[in-house]
Amino acid sequence: MRLRSENGLLPAALVVASGLLGCTPEPGGSGDSLDAASALPFEKGGQEEFGPYEPVEGWPRPLADQDGWTWGSTSGVFAETPERIWIAQRGMLPLPPDAAPFTPYGALDPPRVAATGTPRWEHSIIVVDGEGALVETWPQADELFAREGGRGPHLIRMDTYDPEKHVWVVDDNLHQILKFTYGGELVLTLGEAGVPGDDETHFGRPSDLAWLPDGTFFVADGYINSRVVKFDAEGNYLMEWGTLGSGPGQFETLHGIATDHERRIYVADRSNSRIQVFDENGTYLDQWPNIRSPDALLMSADQHLWVADGETNKILKYDLEGRFLYGWGTAGSYPGALNGVHQFSVDQDGNLYLAEIYNGRAQKLTPKPGADPAKVVGLALGTTP
Repeated sequence: MRLRSENGLLPAALVVASGLLGCTPEPGGSGDSLDAASALPFEKGGQEEFGPYEPVEGWPRPLADQDGWTWGSTSGVFAETPERIWIAQRGMLPLPPDAAPFTPYGALDPPRVAATGTPRWEHSIIVVDGEGALVETWPQADELFAREGGRGPHLIRMDTYDPEKHVWVVDDNLHQILKFTYGGELVLTLGEAGVPGDDETHFGRPSDLAWLPDGTFFVADGYINSRVVKFDAEGNYLMEWGTLGSGPGQFETLHGIATDHERRIYVADRSNSRIQVFDENGTYLDQWPNIRSPDALLMSADQHLWVADGETNKILKYDLEGRFLYGWGTAGSYPGALNGVHQFSVDQDGNLYLAEIYNGRAQKLTPKPGADPAKVVGLALGTTP
């Protein structure tokens, strides 16, 4: 074993001393650390590849009348209930002639990146049940995403405090936030289609949004701009904060956003490899560095922030002081592996749903029997149990 300091290898004597210290028995102990460890229950081998979960293979089910096509870059998933899971994807992609039906792009041989395909605009917003069968599809949304310059939905959300269950879609390439009724009628549009800007009525590729219980919401704006924009419940502009940079209150590719029970705002400052924390008026409170590429955030009702890291392909758990508590995940395209988790959600039964932009699929994972509750992603804040 080699130990390193900032300037290189540590002196050999220090290495030896470190080894001796590591083998020193605790007072009253036997000195045999292996015997002590073997007295405790543990699982042999493994790396907690799927954490406390088991992947559900074959979920969701293939769509009818789509021979030769598969899921597009799957950017969003939101579990309304265990029997209504919303999925947002960037159109359908053509499969090679020798591919099995509905093979995700990331699982082809050789693999392809679903985010780079040319889509056919069908089934970009769908609802499936717990078994993965199609329940609902929104062709009216396909028409919106097919406009010049569009690349489809960036993610899909419902305000957990909203009794009317409006459905919100972020369209980053067309610089818009779209609000639909539960039945699919477009009732509010923020931003001008295809026109980027940084004023009160325009966005520069927005990426996410989050709410407070009174309906106030915040937009992470996002790829071109470097700001958080605050709106009232009716969609009226209130204020904004943030500039491009790496200092406190500055951002470079802010991607995810979440709120907690004290109305604090958590921002995934992705290219700065950190999460920043603010009060609801943009006052800087804290930052959590050394999170490689935070993409998506979920604030659980038990007040933990769960993070999908797009570079390490792991799901990470933090307390609200920023302390790392747990993580799991392995890069790959087989069931349960991850590649580009862009949004994740939990239903009232504890099932976890993942939308992967690079693999081009949504996944469902169920808690293993006897799973440690502290390792299971909690229900999102505000969700009715």
